[in-house]
Amino acid sequence: MPADTTQTVRRVIAQHPAKRDDIGDLVTRRPLPGPQLEQLDPFLFLNHHGPQTYPANNGGLPFGPHPHRGFETVTFILEGSLAHADSTQHQSVIHTGGVQWMTAGSGIVHAEISPPEFLLDGGPLEILQLWVNLPARLKMSEPRYVGLQQTSIPAIALPGGGELNLIAGEWEGSVGPIETLTGVFMSTLRLPAGANVALPVAPRRQVFLYVVEGNVEVGGEPVQPHHLIEVDREGDSLALEANSDARLLFGHGDVIDEPVYSHGPFVMNTREEIVQAVEDYQNGRFGGLDA
Repeated sequence: MPADTTQTVRRVIAQHPAKRDDIGDLVTRRPLPGPQLEQLDPFLFLNHHGPQTYPANNGGLPFGPHPHRGFETVTFILEGSLAHADSTQHQSVIHTGGVQWMTAGSGIVHAEISPPEFLLDGGPLEILQLWVNLPARLKMSEPRYVGLQQTSIPAIALPGGGELNLIAGEWEGSVGPIETLTGVFMSTLRLPAGANVALPVAPRRQVFLYVVEGNVEVGGEPVQPHHLIEVDREGDSLALEANSDARLLFGHGDVIDEPVYSHGPFVMNTREEIVQAVEDYQNGRFGGLDA
């Protein structure tokens, strides 16, 4: 008897809207954490900045030097440019279509600001930042940073229409340029109106699906832009149909299933570890970064 190759499609459990929470003049929406969802283990936090257009001679992004410990930040520059500097001596300016992947690990101080030419000329800006948790055994990993321009990220045509930009993980023989500590898969999707795609996901992996723009159906259910789409963990396929041109953030990872104790920029497992993180930062153990 031939093997059953039928895929089981994951179903939508809930749609979590991104709430407006502007930071000064920076348009900001946040679907995670939200009123109904504290985390989507191992994914902790998502900010969606923009889209908006900055005038000439603007003040730029407000994210000057600040610390992190215990997790990773993944920053997607959908439009515009972003300058990065950190206490491990990494510096870069990443432009439209690029990605920054930073492992805070045992502790890092970094700044995410607008480069001088953006301050002078202005222009369109849209950025996503995702926080990915680390398990207890990896929280004190050595900090690291990788900045990728769009040309370093494989763009893979999807059967059924659209394009997947492969950032981390494997996709049909291609390997993303980021080698993650926990085997997280991460990509962005562009789907033209009429695209109908099936995305394989191993059972029990936690899917992270955020609709940046466009009208899409997930497993046959209409979902809305600026919503985080929570799906079950039972199926092995994610079915997407675009009713308009759409962009999405699509990733998945293994569930960590450990206590999460967070305080501002630190995410650990216990209160005592947070107290230690604050003390280590205040005593200069994360290194320094000039404003």
